[in-house]
Amino acid sequence: MQLDEAKSKFIEGWGTLGSAWGVSRTMAQVHALLLVSPGALSTEDLMEQLQISRGNANMNVRALMDWGIVRKELRPGERREFFSAEKDIHRVATLILKERRKRELEPIMRVLSEIKQVEPTPGATSEETESFTKMIDSIHSFAEFADGAASTLIKADENWFLSTFMKLMRPSQ
Repeated sequence: MQLDEAKSKFIEGWGTLGSAWGVSRTMAQVHALLLVSPGALSTEDLMEQLQISRGNANMNVRALMDWGIVRKELRPGERREFFSAEKDIHRVATLILKERRKRELEPIMRVLSEIKQVEPTPGATSEETESFTKMIDSIHSFAEFADGAASTLIKADENWFLSTFMKLMRPSQ
């Protein structure tokens, strides 16, 4: 398989994976293109290679910058902006985990904490109330476990020893 074909398949596959993760296909494709590009790309480069509009390119690059996995590069004498992706996949995974935790796990944990103490509604049976409370407690316990696991992985990136250990555990490339 030639490079252009492999690159195209990767970008398409990363876009499909992104959709499964709950981000737009185009956002994932922009990220994929920046991941496999040896240098920074301009908005025009993104538009041309992915066949997307300027607005779509700008919106998705900004979102990726908000996630911390893409950064803007300024070049002296250039009016155009250039963008590059974080290339350390371990770091990319940590940043994505941190963002998903903030956007998904933390909000549901707040809701679960609010509804954990529930009073029976007039007309509801004690069995309904008990069943609801038991399920919410179970979900809350699981969410706390997931939050703890996410915290550990995020802190591993900040903790020298744990980070080094995690990098040693990676399959050799």
